[in-house]
Amino acid sequence: MSSVIIVLIILVVLVFIALIKTIQVIPQASAAIVERFGRYTRTLNAGLNIVVPFIDSIRNRIDLREQVVPFPPQPVITQDNLVVNIDTVIYYQVTDARAATYEVASYIQAIEQLTVTTLRNIIGGMDLERTLTSREEINAALRGVLDEATGKWGIRVNRVELKAIEPPTSIQDSMEKQMRADRDKRAAILTAEGIRQSAILTAEGEKQSAILRAEGEAKASALRAEGEAQAIRTVFESIHAGDPDQKLLSYQYLQMLPKIAEGDANKLWIVPSEIGDALKGLSGAFGNFSGGAPGFNTGQERRQDPPID
Repeated sequence: MSSVIIVLIILVVLVFIALIKTIQVIPQASAAIVERFGRYTRTLNAGLNIVVPFIDSIRNRIDLREQVVPFPPQPVITQDNLVVNIDTVIYYQVTDARAATYEVASYIQAIEQLTVTTLRNIIGGMDLERTLTSREEINAALRGVLDEATGKWGIRVNRVELKAIEPPTSIQDSMEKQMRADRDKRAAILTAEGIRQSAILTAEGEKQSAILRAEGEAKASALRAEGEAQAIRTVFESIHAGDPDQKLLSYQYLQMLPKIAEGDANKLWIVPSEIGDALKGLSGAFGNFSGGAPGFNTGQERRQDPPID
């Protein structure tokens, strides 16, 4: 009786193992290669799959998502015989699980070695300066070669990026010195240009200021002259409106003579010829004043006695 129970337990365990091997669950974005007696039978896609236990076996499970693989720095010689270290990053995706399993032993190692050899061929035809400034060109050439070679492996290379290009230390020092000299040169040029623009703007400002000052002085002189002319016209019209006689004009002229002689710089001043007329007019005025008083006779109004017969 105990032997029967042991046999039943063994049968249950075998059935359970057979069920486990029969039902295969493949995750999303994955694939599995099934072999029957060591020969490729089919590819299992995502979901629930049924296989024959103990006859079918899972050879390989492959991730179909895009993969990112960084490769270590590789020494590459440029056209001008300089060694540079280049880091690369490959973005690839498995498109055919069967080809990726049977066409190449290790597609990761194959992609790495193909990348190294292709980089050496491309960089070998460029000098250092072009290598440092032609990343897009190198990426495009590298991607074209890799895509063509990996197509039969069931691999699609989506992108190839150069993560770093490191020239020798001596070249880096020379490049830093050159860049520093270029920066100093550009700074000196910008400083000189700023000083030049400042001088130009200052000169333009002084020019505009002088022009505006001259225009202001000219307008002020014109307004001053116009005001003086208006004042002279007003005085002239007032004098003519008052109808002054020669005596008043002579008296005003004599009052202005001390003002003409004022000032320490007036060491010599000239008496105009009209002073005589003014004095005559003034003496005539005093004569008329004395003649008008009672008991006084002027020379012009002297009375002559009639002749005696």
